[in-house]
Amino acid sequence: MDPARTTSELIVQLQLLSRDIDLMAAQRLEGTGTSLRAVSVLMCADEGEKTQGEIADLACLDKSTMVHTVDALEKDGLATRKPSQKDRRARVVEVTDEGRELVASTEHALAVLYDEVLARLPEADRDPFLRSLATLAGGRSAR
Repeated sequence: MDPARTTSELIVQLQLLSRDIDLMAAQRLEGTGTSLRAVSVLMCADEGEKTQGEIADLACLDKSTMVHTVDALEKDGLATRKPSQKDRRARVVEVTDEGRELVASTEHALAVLYDEVLARLPEADRDPFLRSLATLAGGRSAR
């Protein structure tokens, strides 16, 4: 098999899966007043004190998308920005109680999405796939 073709096929397949998950999430979250991107940012921000840049990296967002997302979350009362305790020049994103409630309200819809995506694989392949995916994602290169 041609290695260049295999590489391009992997990239295209991962992009197609990512796009499919985004579309499915948009359908599942329709009517909740939120998006997968907003939920992802809230979840990443609620894991401890993180700057917008750190959250953007975790959520795979570019800087301007991150700023617009946090602006909207702040406007909706779901998150606030405050000075970092480690570096007063940096701003961290803090999730409000309303933001946590919103994330909790999406758990079922996202669990169904998770199950639907994994149901495409034979049951015996699911755990190895998830382990391999975690290894690939854990080896991400620096931006």
